[in-house]
Amino acid sequence: MNWVKKRKLSTIEAIQYEGHPCIKLEDLWITLYNSFNSAQMWEIDIHVLDNIPNKSMKEWNSFSKQELINAIEKCNNLSALGPDKLIWSHIKIIIRDEDCLSKLIDIANACIDLGYWPSDFKSSTMVIIPKPNITVYDLPKLYWPIVLLNMIGKLFEKMIGECLQFHTISNNFIHQSQLGDLEQRFTTDTSVVLTHIICSGWIKNLITSILAFDIAQFFSSLNH
Repeated sequence: MNWVKKRKLSTIEAIQYEGHPCIKLEDLWITLYNSFNSAQMWEIDIHVLDNIPNKSMKEWNSFSKQELINAIEKCNNLSALGPDKLIWSHIKIIIRDEDCLSKLIDIANACIDLGYWPSDFKSSTMVIIPKPNITVYDLPKLYWPIVLLNMIGKLFEKMIGECLQFHTISNNFIHQSQLGDLEQRFTTDTSVVLTHIICSGWIKNLITSILAFDIAQFFSSLNH
């Protein structure tokens, strides 16, 4: 396939789990499952939400054609195929037809109005890929699990995410110090804030320092 580029293969060894190599496919499956789903059965205490004050209800406006077009313009044509075997460039061609664009908008609005998410949009394929710049791959944490979803469902999710972000920011639901994964807030904003804090400390004759840390397998330890 033309989107797959030739590359040098990494050194792969048998994955070790609890001191034993995974020789059989069944052992490998159990190892990867336990590594990437370690928090799946943990109990969740939802009572932490009791102290959050309720906000007034907001009306959800129907999606427009321009919202769909804006959402798909940000999508990279080189993204991996989902179970539906479509890529973003295919959908960009499809929505050039006005009738197809209107039908997609109707489906997206119907999902919201009915409160129903089609099972095809939930169907996914998990692919476990090696992390870059690693010399030996003998531990599960040296791999990344990625989930490939059907592209139409992903497109609708992007549209919903844009609307939710607009409402949460415009109604001050997000703290000003939250800078990650938000529109109009970039890495440079984080640098400016950090520089301001450091310089403010210098003015007060304080010694400042920055601590950067990474938590091993932090993502897999969250109950999603």
